[in-house]
Amino acid sequence: MKEILTELIEHRSLSKDTARQVLIDLASGKHNASQVSAFMTVYMMRAVTLQELQGFRDAMLELCLPVQVDEPVMDVCGTGGDGKNTINISTLSSFVVAAAGQPVAKHGNYGVSSVSGSSNVLEYFGYRFTHDVETLKRSLGAANIFFMHAPLFHPAMKNVAPIRKELGVKTFFNMLGPMVNPARPPRQLVGVFNLELARQYGYLYQQTNKQFCVLHDLQGYDEVSLTGPFKVFSNAGEFVWHPQALGLSVIGAKEIQGGTTVEESATLFLSILRGQGTPPQNAVVAANAGLALYTAGCTASLPEAVALALDTLQSGKALNTFQKLMTINPS
Repeated sequence: MKEILTELIEHRSLSKDTARQVLIDLASGKHNASQVSAFMTVYMMRAVTLQELQGFRDAMLELCLPVQVDEPVMDVCGTGGDGKNTINISTLSSFVVAAAGQPVAKHGNYGVSSVSGSSNVLEYFGYRFTHDVETLKRSLGAANIFFMHAPLFHPAMKNVAPIRKELGVKTFFNMLGPMVNPARPPRQLVGVFNLELARQYGYLYQQTNKQFCVLHDLQGYDEVSLTGPFKVFSNAGEFVWHPQALGLSVIGAKEIQGGTTVEESATLFLSILRGQGTPPQNAVVAANAGLALYTAGCTASLPEAVALALDTLQSGKALNTFQKLMTINPS
């Protein structure tokens, strides 16, 4: 590790193969906590290269517990790490997408740089995390969605998790989260916390057969915030879209703020699912869910997809999907 750190500190980058091997070594406990922390700190100070991102991704997929399902599942998630502490937009959107008919394989974790990640809110409501594939398949059959708590599917990362938690800020692992879904979903909506990384994601997904949409909100969010324009990289090309393109109005940042505790965040989450959300809260969920549905080919136009998402949320269908998921107990 000393040689690797020296290379990085001297502003040299790693090859794809070296990046892959370093991550495998980190996971195996080959390096001590100080070395691991130093390695992660480097990537807080400089951008990850495309080759490094590929190598880290390949290592994580190689080490994970795979989940294979027959349905054309979709993940709807952000990298996290934008520091905006919004309501749980991607998690809410996942239930809307599933309720609208698109099967969802949600990959999530506890919040690192925010109060409440998807795992925090589901755990608060009593959801029992599992890596049992048959239980996940039952969830998919009953609710059209299953949830994978990332630490259970990436057990090799247990040596890194405490260090990430102590650092409490985004690291390159935030960059990897959406890319290392164990179900390898053929459809994906990914929100990314900076524009350079969004471009890298777009390039890497272009080399696959995925139906994808990578987005970065130009106000710094890793999801569509409706506070202004956002950049999109998809199978169809590269675009800058405004809320009006979704048939929605611009909103203020304070209108989509999350809670200051897990309990507050969970209360907001359930209120929105119950149809008691404010118009801006409903709109931002519909925007992200609609973009996912449009990416999956569920509608002919983006405004139609957003309208479908809004109806699915306000009709109680998304709440029903959430309730169905919560009834599935691990085998």
